[in-house]
Amino acid sequence: MTVPNSDRSLPALSLIAMPGRAKKMIEVAQDAERRGYAGVYVPSMADAFGFCEALALTTERMRFGTSIVNIYTRHPRDWAQSVALVHELADGRFDFGVGVSHDSINSYLGVSTGMPLADMRRFVEELRKGAGRAVLAPVVLAALRDPMVKLAGEIAEGCVFANASRSYLPHSKSVLPDDKRDSADFFFGNMIPTCVSDDVASAAARNRKTMEFYLTLPNYREYWKKAGYVEEMESAEAAVAAGDKEAITASMTDKWLADCTMFGTATQVRDQLEAWYDAGLRDPIIVPSSVAGNQTKAVEEIFETFG
Repeated sequence: MTVPNSDRSLPALSLIAMPGRAKKMIEVAQDAERRGYAGVYVPSMADAFGFCEALALTTERMRFGTSIVNIYTRHPRDWAQSVALVHELADGRFDFGVGVSHDSINSYLGVSTGMPLADMRRFVEELRKGAGRAVLAPVVLAALRDPMVKLAGEIAEGCVFANASRSYLPHSKSVLPDDKRDSADFFFGNMIPTCVSDDVASAAARNRKTMEFYLTLPNYREYWKKAGYVEEMESAEAAVAAGDKEAITASMTDKWLADCTMFGTATQVRDQLEAWYDAGLRDPIIVPSSVAGNQTKAVEEIFETFG
């Protein structure tokens, strides 16, 4: 299937198997497959990998993957056997998305972030050694700033952003090597917070709530400065230092919000997705939110928007 009024394919969805709703999310994933969505990608909440194991056995055609799991929480050689198993069960439809997470999250988990680029390179090397004769799933690196994008182009089968700026995406894509930049075999994705509502102001407010946490993370603020939002990020830094949540929200200008999320009426959101494709995004992943309900309601609104 394609996006209405477009010659482009339907996007993928980001789904979370929250406790008590895992079976429902499997049903949602199966519905997305029937409708022709590109896939399901699971962020590092609840049990992302466990959900992917379930998808391997309950879906038939669409791709799915982690987006992402934290490389510091499990030995790569141990990961390799699990990843190869799920990839085999899924008949080659699984993408293994990995990332270094964030200092604050790693500290909470009792692990150290270390040197992200060197650690990621070592993780992928050990992962591939650990697979032995098994067929390993494609490895997709969580990327944001140029060095990790370049590393993905060197050692991985794809890279995935979260909350990237659409205006800056062509630059990010430009740092990939020529043979990866336009290759259909190289995953080039971005998780885009999306809220569909005729009440555009409420949809924007919902996305601001979603983005609040990311503004507390230094690496995201540095990325958005590179993308041209220096004043907004300096305001956010001051607000974070002061512990002022209202000021964090106030730092999110309309221009910035529209550059890294999608919101508004169904027509507006469809047009915004077209703009992401035009910017060079090959594998969009919609992260659904709703002003009127939970994740299930948000997905229903996405289905109504795209079919």
